[in-house]
Amino acid sequence: MSEIYSKFYSLESEKRERIINASIDEFVRVGFEKASTNEIVKKANISKGSLFSYFNNKKELYLFLFENVIEITEQIYEEMDTNETDIFKRLQGVGLIKFKIIKKYPQAFNFLKAVAQEESTEVKSDIENKIKPLLESGFGRIYQNIDLTKFRDDIDIQKTINIINWTMLSLAEQQRNKLNSFEEISMDLFSEWDSYFDIMKRCFYKKED
Repeated sequence: MSEIYSKFYSLESEKRERIINASIDEFVRVGFEKASTNEIVKKANISKGSLFSYFNNKKELYLFLFENVIEITEQIYEEMDTNETDIFKRLQGVGLIKFKIIKKYPQAFNFLKAVAQEESTEVKSDIENKIKPLLESGFGRIYQNIDLTKFRDDIDIQKTINIINWTMLSLAEQQRNKLNSFEEISMDLFSEWDSYFDIMKRCFYKKED
């Protein structure tokens, strides 16, 4: 991505951040279809010609922002403790890391929420094609080096993992929908995960001696 947008990345960081933040604000506020590049350049305090010298059109800007935000979420996996082999303890750790990153970049996660709800045919298929492999890759890294011997011998491990994944995705969506903005997120949302982990642990793990 850096080579494609080399001109944009050559800007001083303060100007880059102004453009990114103004663009995210506009897309989050009204969605892709109604988003105005006039509003974006006004908020970013740049000319419209400058914006389109970095991005060919609104769709390219939108997809750039999506990839930029995904890079932020990569920090979750980079900071994840892969030495923790208990899947539920690892997921608790991931939750704490995610909370910290959301508090630092709330607008990035507001954009991801808007992306998940975007219905514009111009960008929807592009986003869907990008999200599926990202989810698969993320789950793959979360389950790397997990101690599968903790699971009961009489259950299908892959189906159990599917249930854990579906539970996490569903709960994340429910919690995301409770928020008007990720700026108002509190640790209470993540503490709710612990009760689900406790239930699944009792269902799927061998009884401790």
